[in-house]
Amino acid sequence: MDHPVPIADIKRLIVQSLNLPGVNPADIDDDAPLFGTGLGLDSVDALELVVALEKAYGIQVADDQIGRKVFASARTLTDFVNERLGTPRGVAAGE
Repeated sequence: MDHPVPIADIKRLIVQSLNLPGVNPADIDDDAPLFGTGLGLDSVDALELVVALEKAYGIQVADDQIGRKVFASARTLTDFVNERLGTPRGVAAGE
């Protein structure tokens, strides 16, 4: 892939695909937890997010990849998507 997926795009995908009213994608901290005490997502949200990622980016998310590490934050999710698309880790996050 020539251009990495920006973290802002992943944040927008989270908000739009999960229909999170009152959540501005720009207000989601890059490293804040997506589940539990952070954004407050649950297992149903995780499944919906997997479907949205597969549809938006044409990637496959195997069951064993749906884990706390990959879905920990917007940054880890962005790194995962870019890794699956062949973009080096950290590039999209501006590192």
